[in-house]
Amino acid sequence: MAKFGMLIDASRCTGCGACQIACQMQHQLPPHLQFNRLEFRERGKYPNVRQEIVPVQCMHCDNPPCLHVCPTHATYKRSDGLVLVDHRKCIGCKYCMTACPYDVRTLNDDRVPEKCKFCADTVVQGEEPPCASTCMCGVRTFGDLDDPNSEISKKMAKVDVYQLITEKGTKPRIYYVKK
Repeated sequence: MAKFGMLIDASRCTGCGACQIACQMQHQLPPHLQFNRLEFRERGKYPNVRQEIVPVQCMHCDNPPCLHVCPTHATYKRSDGLVLVDHRKCIGCKYCMTACPYDVRTLNDDRVPEKCKFCADTVVQGEEPPCASTCMCGVRTFGDLDDPNSEISKKMAKVDVYQLITEKGTKPRIYYVKK
């Protein structure tokens, strides 16, 4: 069984937002809903200041706090590591939104929390999520972390990586290239 994850090279991101639009198109989201966002961060001190753009979305954690707090088990984890939501079981309590340290869940128009699905339907067909395939700068690499011949594994073997908010112990499956 594959263990899906993503490698993000934020240094390549231009902030064009194509990943966000591709996601919205894939999931037919209205303009005010997004499953991924770009954080524009300022680094350094004057006069050596630069802007860093960090793409952020559901981390599909190995230890997802959103799953542990869900009273109806609407949030569940597949054997391939994708953390998904069964909307038929969701009661809209929003515990998952509170528990997520990455603040990546959003309420849909029916007041039900939603998030990135790593495009589970697309992935089972052997394709990449549109946020990865649409990016013309090659910021995102999606694939099987357990397959040493996958593109993501090959890239990760060549670079130093980090994860966001590791102190929470969530073990995210999204890795970022260290600069």
